[in-house]
Amino acid sequence: MSYQQPPPGQPQQPGWGQQPPPAPKKKTGKIIGFGCLGIVGLFILIAIIAAVASGGDDSPESSTTKPAATQGDTKKDEPKKEEEPAKKAPVTVTAKAVDFKKSILAEGDDYTSVQVTITNNSKNDLDINPLYVTITDTDGSKHTAELGVDEDQLDTVKLAPGENVTGTITGKGKFDAKYVTYTDGLIGDSVRGDVS
Repeated sequence: MSYQQPPPGQPQQPGWGQQPPPAPKKKTGKIIGFGCLGIVGLFILIAIIAAVASGGDDSPESSTTKPAATQGDTKKDEPKKEEEPAKKAPVTVTAKAVDFKKSILAEGDDYTSVQVTITNNSKNDLDINPLYVTITDTDGSKHTAELGVDEDQLDTVKLAPGENVTGTITGKGKFDAKYVTYTDGLIGDSVRGDVS
């Protein structure tokens, strides 16, 4: 290739008359490939989490449910029931209706309180928080805890094995409480206690 001079009246520029450098390679294919791989990986991760979350249901209700026995099997099972010791649930909840004791944070008297006792029968510490307890009324409506409105509110504590704590859970409005439900954490196992 020969070196060419610029046309008259044009200043000399570097690279004039030379071949332009090759265009850089585009990496679009790699970016799309890694993006698709990331989406597939995300779906696999979600599937694994869903399988783990639904796989181990350790709630006391599911572990004590037995298939219905036929009449012939009933006589065989009776002696075994006497031999097996009763297994305690990891958490027990008892509740009774009490009068609402208005605190300085309460707006009016339109509240319903239930005294709750939670006992830790497990081998591990148990986190207790009033937000982990709900009240269900006789109509089937759930009521969450109204914080700070009752003087005897359930404390936020960590229960060691064998310990228990008592306090009130208060819901907004006047209603007849049927049972309370304690959930271990916000998404853990639930334990129900009937209101007496």
